[in-house]
Amino acid sequence: MITVFGVPIQALLGQLLVGLINGSFYAMLSLGLAIIFGMLRIINFAHGALYMLGAFVGYLMLAHLGIGYWAALVLAPLTVAIFGMVIERLALSRLYRVDPLYGLLFTFGLALVIEGSFRYYFGVSGQPYPTPKALAGGTNLGFMFLPNYRAWVVVASLIVCTATWFLIERTKLGAYLRASTENATLVQAFGVNVPVLLTVTYGIGCALAALAGIMAAPVYQVSPLMGSNIIIVVFAVVVVGGMGSILGAIVTGYALGLVEGLTKVFYPEASNTVIFVIMAIVLLVRPAGLFGRDA
Repeated sequence: MITVFGVPIQALLGQLLVGLINGSFYAMLSLGLAIIFGMLRIINFAHGALYMLGAFVGYLMLAHLGIGYWAALVLAPLTVAIFGMVIERLALSRLYRVDPLYGLLFTFGLALVIEGSFRYYFGVSGQPYPTPKALAGGTNLGFMFLPNYRAWVVVASLIVCTATWFLIERTKLGAYLRASTENATLVQAFGVNVPVLLTVTYGIGCALAALAGIMAAPVYQVSPLMGSNIIIVVFAVVVVGGMGSILGAIVTGYALGLVEGLTKVFYPEASNTVIFVIMAIVLLVRPAGLFGRDA
């Protein structure tokens, strides 16, 4: 049997694959956070609640409307995006010109309201969400049995993250978004409706969180606590990558998922804290993050 530092190669490759799957969720969630902070300068503490909301919207669509996974993959993010845009217009838009702390406190309160409401109606126990029939079963890779659905999660996450990066960094809409954060008055002088642009930006960030939620539903149980269980890790990913850095959020999300998987092989006791240790080291060496720009 081939071993690496005394660990069977099958166990090592298996945990790396698990880490890649977790990293796929980290990347999508941190990408949404990075977009909202980078464009709106809002530290969106409600992101975990929106992730949970996306999963619950998909679950309720299936349970009460008979809407399956593939339709929910579009409708759940769209529903949460509309909800987010309403919140942005009614409340967040009033906080752009004040201390960012107010935005953080508002989104933190919003997260508590959303999570508390679902805990009241559904309790803390998880609700099962079935894997779509088209992705049932798995593939024998030799070193592990890979469920087809988890392979789909990795592929879909890569596609979504790449498409979002291209939208923000390589299109005219992305250029308008980035310019609006630098000089909104000048952009408005060219006839661009900046408030609508900012509302759409927040909606995109919310949709990414909800998309991660509906994709996570068949992997984890749909629970009111699922957002609060992951949001702290995602914030650490964003800090390591660089607050507001789109590329940093994507690369760091996958990388830290892999590091977490490796840690479970070589030092399982540290697997829950390794990301925060890396965050502390990065903040000491490069406070702006690996991909962030120094002020």
